[in-house]
Amino acid sequence: MAAKADKWIQKAKPKPGALSRQLGYPVQDNIPTPVLKKIQSTPTGGTWRGRTITPLIKRRVNFALNMPNRK
Repeated sequence: MAAKADKWIQKAKPKPGALSRQLGYPVQDNIPTPVLKKIQSTPTGGTWRGRTITPLIKRRVNFALNMPNRK
């Protein structure tokens, strides 16, 4: 039988401000939730405000939306 599932999220080392820098928002400000949802619904390879939406951006947006301490 397999060992207990590893709690990977506690060990994850997110890069603070990486998504903000990619999207052109100030690092100290939160990115508004409607903006994140719009980017999430944009297909990969599409554009949002002149920026190409890559799989990495979509993963970071998904992570930002699912963080429990998001305001």
